[in-house]
Amino acid sequence: MDIGFHGAAGGVTGSCHLVRVGGRSLLLDCGMFQGRHEEEARNRDPFPFDAAALDAVVLSHAHIDHSGRLPILARRGFRGPIFATPATIDLARVLLRDAAHLQEADAERENRRRLRAGKGQVKPLFTAQDAEDTLRLFRPLDFDAPADILPGVRATLLPAGHILGAASVVLDLEEDGRRRRVAFSGDIGQDDSCMLPAPRPPDRADLVLLESTYGDRNHRAREDTRREIAEVLDSAWEAGGNLLVPAFAIGRTQELLTLFAQHYEEWRLDRWLLFVDSPMAIQATAAHLRHHELFNDQARPLFDGRGLRELLPNLRETAGTDESMRINQVRRGALIIAGSGMCTGGRILHHLRHNLWRRECRVMIVGYQGEGTLGRRLVDGADRVSIHGEDIRVAAGIHTIGGLSAHAGQDELAAWYGAIEGRPPVALVHGEARGRDGLAARLAAEFGVDAARPGAGTRITL
Repeated sequence: MDIGFHGAAGGVTGSCHLVRVGGRSLLLDCGMFQGRHEEEARNRDPFPFDAAALDAVVLSHAHIDHSGRLPILARRGFRGPIFATPATIDLARVLLRDAAHLQEADAERENRRRLRAGKGQVKPLFTAQDAEDTLRLFRPLDFDAPADILPGVRATLLPAGHILGAASVVLDLEEDGRRRRVAFSGDIGQDDSCMLPAPRPPDRADLVLLESTYGDRNHRAREDTRREIAEVLDSAWEAGGNLLVPAFAIGRTQELLTLFAQHYEEWRLDRWLLFVDSPMAIQATAAHLRHHELFNDQARPLFDGRGLRELLPNLRETAGTDESMRINQVRRGALIIAGSGMCTGGRILHHLRHNLWRRECRVMIVGYQGEGTLGRRLVDGADRVSIHGEDIRVAAGIHTIGGLSAHAGQDELAAWYGAIEGRPPVALVHGEARGRDGLAARLAAEFGVDAARPGAGTRITL
């Protein structure tokens, strides 16, 4: 029995861990590398294992840095089941189809340039057909419903509180009479989400794979975060321009809409023209409405009953391209939520191109910005940025809201681990160096555990 680390090992994208037991092999996640060009280039590399020989995949949640290479896996011969919660399957259907469309569009655009330059053609990373082939492999697995997914492998999914359907994965493994339990945290949410119940750790484990995205620090208190959002809304209105909110289509957009519904009068949101300008986010919101039973006591009534649209009467969901383009005619009072959350693509780039150079406009950053992304450059105070090859002066005010993260902070990560019986060995994944180092120091000081920090290709024997 062993586990190999092939993604999100020293970084926060490309989650992919290979479990081998009793002659069988399964993956925990198969995510896409994102961020710098050299990172994204890794998505075309061969897998360090035989995709066709894999027996199964367990997907913790739908985010593309955890699911995005599944179509490549299928393209290279994988035909086994992919286990995930029903809500994760619903969201993965949205995300993978959108990702395939983007891959095909990017390849088509690149090939036009190459044709003019007399260069050879490139193929998309994966196609819409690859995505459909992958979606046929999904098999639902409910929370708290242990299932024997392979000989010698029992899987149990626990609520992780990260996004809708997100799970921590507990694997009970057996080989030649030896039993081991591996707990993979997946991405853990904060304890006081406005939408989802708090994450739940397993009672025991022999090895814990623990995310460490924010392992070196805590987020702002939730009340301080709400107060900060209110202040940004007021200052943006007084500045006299538009407010742009780059947001992940899955999770963050719905969290914002929930907060807006809960604080509609207090934040005077009736003065704004509210736009969700993202076809993917619109589909994701519909998926949230289908799974309202997964929400906490405060949010459930917003998704079951009157619904968000009645609570936000000035909300416009702009799915079509023409509708999206018309938003750019609004010079004042538009609050635009659009993807991508790290400003690496999507409609937010068009809105930034039309508004970033205007001093009266504001940008509210509400999520993690990976190294090398446009969003990170804005957070770091860049004076100028390039958007679609055009040099844009950054004159708009940039506001960062730290407390809305879908990831737990250091205190919550330590508490999640500390609730597991016996202080088992732990390997820190899904974190840049400072996150992993900070959490390793905290776990050593509080629990006396020497956390492993595996790199790509590291293998741990159970």
